[in-house]
Amino acid sequence: MNRTTFVSIVLSGALLGPATGSGQPAPGQNDIGEVSCVRGGLQRAVDHYLAAQTSGDTSGIPLAATPAYIENMELMDIGSGLINTPLEIDHHRSLLDTATCQTFTEVIVADEETPYVLGTRLRVNHDRIAEIEILWTTTGYWLFDADSYLAYSSAEDWGPIPAAERDSRATLVAAANAYLDAFLEGRIDLVPWGFPCQRIEGGAYIGTGSPDDSCERGVPANVNISNRRFVVDEVIGSVVAYCTFGIGLPGSGGSGSPDTHLFRVENGKLRYVHTLTHLLQASFGRGGGGGGGGAGGGGRGRGAQQ
Repeated sequence: MNRTTFVSIVLSGALLGPATGSGQPAPGQNDIGEVSCVRGGLQRAVDHYLAAQTSGDTSGIPLAATPAYIENMELMDIGSGLINTPLEIDHHRSLLDTATCQTFTEVIVADEETPYVLGTRLRVNHDRIAEIEILWTTTGYWLFDADSYLAYSSAEDWGPIPAAERDSRATLVAAANAYLDAFLEGRIDLVPWGFPCQRIEGGAYIGTGSPDDSCERGVPANVNISNRRFVVDEVIGSVVAYCTFGIGLPGSGGSGSPDTHLFRVENGKLRYVHTLTHLLQASFGRGGGGGGGGAGGGGRGRGAQQ
C-alpha cells in the first residue's frame, strides 16, 4: 500500500458523518478514563491539545499507542509537526461530537511574529486520543489576517442553543452540504440562508454588521468542493467540513486545496461561516483557488517560509 493510499484511508475513515474561550486551559489530571466520548471527556481532550499547542510539548497528551498525526491532509510524524511549536493562543472555539467521538477547535494566534489560524480535529478512542489533524494558515496564505479573524470571531455568539430549539445532526450537515454544493452548480437558491449571516474567510470579513448581511456574496461557481468529512455539535448548532477546495488531494496529483468550512446554524438557517484554505495567496491566479475564487492548487509545506 503506497503512502497516498494510506493517507486517503486514514482521512476517509476519520470522520463519519461547545466551548469557547481564550488563553491557556488547565487540562487537569492525565488519568485513564479522563478522556472519553462524552461532552466532558471530549472537552478534556481539547484542553490537553490546547495545553500542548501552547507549550509546544505533547508529553501531557494521553495519546493512543500508535496515534495518527495529519497536517494539511498529509500524514506525518507527530515529532515534526506544528503541534511542537509553542503558540500563544488568543482565542479558541470548540465543537464536541459525541456521536463520532471527535472534536474540532478553531485556534487563533495573533502574535505579530508567528500568527496562525488553525482548525484542529481530535478523535478519541476509549480513553486515548487516536488522531490529531491540523489544518493551518499563516502569513502569505489565502486572505490571511489573524488580527481581523480574532476581532470578528471573538465577538460572535456561538453559545449553547436551548434544547427545544436545537437542529438535528442531519439538518446541520444538510445546511453545510447545501452551501458547499452551491460552489459547483451556482445553486445558491437551495442554501438555507439566514439573515444576518456573516462570513470570515481566512481573515477577510464579509459583512457590514447590518441586519441584512448575507453570506451569499462572493460564492463562485464551477468549483467542486470534494472529500468532505464532518464534525457536528448540535448543542451549539455547529458543523465543520474538512474538504478540498477543488478536486483531489495535492499529494496525489490533484489540484484541491486543504480547506475547512465552519458553520453556525440557527433555526435551520446559516448564521456564521468561517473558512480556512491552506493555499498560498501567490498561487491564486496560477491555477490556485480560494474561498471566493476558482478551484486550484494547494499550498504545501510548513509556515510562512513557503
